[in-house]
Formats: sequence, structure tokens, C-alpha cells
Amino acid sequence: MKLLLDQGLPRSTASLLRDLGIDTIHSGECGLARASDEEILRRAEAEDRTVVTLDSDFHALLAFSKAKRPSVIRIRIEGLRAEAASDLIRRVVARCEEDLTKGCVISVQEDRVRIRKFPLRS
Repeated sequence: MKLLLDQGLPRSTASLLRDLGIDTIHSGECGLARASDEEILRRAEAEDRTVVTLDSDFHALLAFSKAKRPSVIRIRIEGLRAEAASDLIRRVVARCEEDLTKGCVISVQEDRVRIRKFPLRS
């Protein structure tokens, strides 16, 4: 599993996930600090990465475009520090890896994880 973390997540989260053996880059590490959501999606698709974000726009963009890639994990928990974010992402990836590989969007709240498989309906 390869991940691309969006700008809203702590940059050190990527390093912590790499330490756990998960191939992860942060948008701020790879020239995407000021990139549009569309640019981030294109980069993730080109590199076969799952986008991890706090932003709801990614789900809407994928639904509107009827895309089947890349998968997106949206974390709907505010204020996570890097350690908590990396632990949460690790657990979601472990639990949902098969769905992420096939193509889906995942919404993560404190008490639930919702998976919607592609194609999404707008």
C-alpha cells in the first residue's frame, strides 16, 4: 500500500508511517504543498497511491468525474497529532486494504469507518 498525505495532515505523519513500513509521501515533501485537489488526485493515480485527507472535496471530485482511482481516505477527526494520525491511518489501511486496492473512498469518524466502492454516484 502506498499513500499520499494531503497538506492538512502533519508532515511528520508520513515519516512515522514510513517507519512502520508503509510507503508514504506528504504533499509538502513532493512539491504539492500548494497543489489543487485535482493535481493531488492525478499524482496519486499516476503513482498508484491512496490519498489521505481531511478534505471532503476529494470525495465530491471523484463522484463528479466518475473516476475509479485513486482511492481516498478522509479523516473526519480534527486536531489529530502526528502519532495519533499515523496510528489511525495504519489501522484503517490494515482493515480496508483489499477495498483500497480495488478502489473506494473511506470516511473515518471517531466511532465508525464507512466504505463506498467505485463507481460513486454524484
